[in-house]
Amino acid sequence: MPSYAFESLRPVVDPTAYVHPTAVLIGDVVIGPDCFVGPNASLRGDFGRLVLEAGANLQDNCVMHSFPGREVVVEAHGHVGHGAVLHGCRIGRNALIGMSAVIMDNVVVGDDSIVGALSFVKAGTLIEPRTLWAGAPARCVREVSDKELAWKTRGTAEYQALARRCLEGLVACDPLSKEEPDRPRLKGDYRPLSENLRSRA
Repeated sequence: MPSYAFESLRPVVDPTAYVHPTAVLIGDVVIGPDCFVGPNASLRGDFGRLVLEAGANLQDNCVMHSFPGREVVVEAHGHVGHGAVLHGCRIGRNALIGMSAVIMDNVVVGDDSIVGALSFVKAGTLIEPRTLWAGAPARCVREVSDKELAWKTRGTAEYQALARRCLEGLVACDPLSKEEPDRPRLKGDYRPLSENLRSRA
């Protein structure tokens, strides 16, 4: 992965974390155990500290950055979907940030909360634990249900397992020119939330 020291501060990556080779880590970045950082993620610790606590994930094309002297923290088991932007905020334990959501400065997302895809959370917003927020600007919709929380927790466990799988089995290669006969499929039974709720209603 491209990793850059900035004014003597070098990124820190736990050996059990997986950071994709195209992700960029700059300066004051700390990535804890069992974390997953996806392709093209940008973690710019050139103003403030950026922290992924144990078991958190930051998926493809996400951005983490902060104002000088501030920090961005994704607490343990936090889950940040594809293309999200985190700026000067704190994401609580086991919270989920949806795809392409933008979380602004001094926002605190409470534990077990969900911020919907494409949401814009205004600076200084306090999101209470276990609440669902959505919209632009985002507003509180309701509490997170037991089924939603179980689904989210399972999804984060899938990413923790993916970190281990990538450490063991992701290798650079040249693509094939033709699909092979009887091409195997990857195993897994984790489904989108809409299907999960519908099948258990």
